[in-house]
Amino acid sequence: MDLLLIEDDDAIAESLMGPLTNAGFAVRRAANGADGIDHMSSGPSPDIVLLDLGLPDMDGYDVCRTLRATSSVPIIVVTARSDEFDRVLGLELGADDYMVKPLGARELVARIRAVLRRTRDGVAGASAVDEQDRLEVGPLVIDRRTHRVHLGGEEISFTPKEFELLVFLAEDAGAVRTRTDIVEHVWDANWFGPTKTVDAHVAGIRRKLGDPAWIESVRGVGFRLEMPSG
Repeated sequence: MDLLLIEDDDAIAESLMGPLTNAGFAVRRAANGADGIDHMSSGPSPDIVLLDLGLPDMDGYDVCRTLRATSSVPIIVVTARSDEFDRVLGLELGADDYMVKPLGARELVARIRAVLRRTRDGVAGASAVDEQDRLEVGPLVIDRRTHRVHLGGEEISFTPKEFELLVFLAEDAGAVRTRTDIVEHVWDANWFGPTKTVDAHVAGIRRKLGDPAWIESVRGVGFRLEMPSG
């Protein structure tokens, strides 16, 4: 399992690389944002990225935005910034999780594995798509095994979190999913960030589907997915 660590502090990088290597990850390190982006574009894509925000050459948010524009690789922000604003912004830019330093090695490895479980299909060597992996809501077709979404035959690219949220809504199309259920299923039962990050991801999905009517807001409750009637 390949992991890209984008961290400028040598001491912190060394403290993380040991436990990560012992946990079975092949760790590559980039000491600044530009090198991290270069690692993604010039070499084999990692399975997950750990991203510091306080980089010497560019803000980590810009790195996150750049990586997410070209890749669906899972990204965990690892930073000393603990403000709610920073957490929300990181998640809205496409990060899959947000951890505040100092870090416990066991928790870090557990969070990495949790993100990988949520973002990977977990099916190895399958040659055909099982019907249970295929969700259809009118012209919207979601393949959970390959993490691909087609609308009217055209493929649409979603971030890992957007994909998970779309799948969760599509699994019971027409039913209302509460904000609490969405956060617990798509993020984590122990995640205590603001639920308005759900709204940001819903807005992203609506924009990519081309019609906000695909996801209806149910005031004070949550959201439902259904084919637009128009």
